[in-house]
Amino acid sequence: MEQSQKMTGLEKRWVLYDVGNSAFTLLISTILPIYFNGLAGAAGLSDAEYLAFWGYAASFVTVVVAVLGPTLGAVADLPGMKKRLFLLCVAVGIAGCAVMGLVQSWVWFLGCFVIAKIGYSTSLVFYDSMLTDVTTPERMDKVSSAGYAFGYAGSCIPFVVSLGIVLGYEAVGLTLNTAMLAAFLLNAAWWLCCTLPLLRSYRQRYSVRGGGRLVRDAFRRLGGTLREIRGNKQVFWFLIAFFLYIDGVYTIIDMATAYGQALGLDSTGLLLALLVTQIVAFPFALLFGWLSRRVDTAFLVSVGILAYVGIAAYAIFLRTQGQFWVLAVCVGMFQGGIQSLSRSYFGKIIPPERSGEYYGLLDICGKGASFVGTFLVSALTQLSGSTSTGVMVIAPLILLGFFAFRRAVREGCKNEF
Repeated sequence: MEQSQKMTGLEKRWVLYDVGNSAFTLLISTILPIYFNGLAGAAGLSDAEYLAFWGYAASFVTVVVAVLGPTLGAVADLPGMKKRLFLLCVAVGIAGCAVMGLVQSWVWFLGCFVIAKIGYSTSLVFYDSMLTDVTTPERMDKVSSAGYAFGYAGSCIPFVVSLGIVLGYEAVGLTLNTAMLAAFLLNAAWWLCCTLPLLRSYRQRYSVRGGGRLVRDAFRRLGGTLREIRGNKQVFWFLIAFFLYIDGVYTIIDMATAYGQALGLDSTGLLLALLVTQIVAFPFALLFGWLSRRVDTAFLVSVGILAYVGIAAYAIFLRTQGQFWVLAVCVGMFQGGIQSLSRSYFGKIIPPERSGEYYGLLDICGKGASFVGTFLVSALTQLSGSTSTGVMVIAPLILLGFFAFRRAVREGCKNEF
């Protein structure tokens, strides 16, 4: 009955942040790699070097966030700390996004990207852990799915405007650099405006008692949580599974445009195809949320994992613009479902008062997977000189994640008896 009720004001404001940060996600997945390709090409870098440096930067971000996430997550579980840390990370991300439009050296541009991505990624640790504060376990699937769904739909607004500015800059008398600056500032402003309502209304409901030394106590609690997870087989196997299958999801998201560029596909076609991904993802994310009221969440996550095995295998044989469009539609169908239901499934099997710690550990798995995926794709591409060889590694990792997830589900069934 509770699932069918309309979303509360706080739930809507939590969802709105997904609308804001998803604009940045779409920007760095589409326009930004193409612009970086232009900067790198002007400096004499080859296509393989461009893809490799882009992958290395993304991998560096994941390592930094994997180190910061659990520690800051443990600090965030203290009374009143989650909102403060969330605000700090959002401010770093928004500032980095705005500054990217001011630099023209590919090295400095990549540095600004790293800073912005670190701010964005760490903000998601606290944002995801807020889910236990803003809603109930019975409504988590619905609210989490709505976050991804409206994030996909809402992010299309600044993206379409940015795309119009970047593609039509000559018609309005702008230079490409000025057009890119306008696009970065627009997305930074959109992100900020969508964040303010949540900052005004969010209150931390669950917390743990802390001592006088924040960092030391955070490490102590984190160590205790790691020992506890070893005995909680459901959480333990889910974290392993998430590390493996989300690897493919994040790697495809992070490197889709760069991969298409390296194959020599048309830039405008790539951008439009990824816009289609966002449009398709909106109804399918809502569909997964609706299905979660009627079908077991674990079954839906399993379907999403297997679908990504097929998507990753298909990407190996990608050669034409039309094939890229097929890939974009398939990704849109399952991207939101697997991410949103993984987030809510985890929220229902962890203690809510320590959600910061647990989501920090989940972020280690996610970012660690993204590091492994992007690094392996980059390294194999650079060593072999073939982009197709680079992406061959993704599908086997996702398949291993499927088997680990089914083990987590079986452990959860044991706990119920």
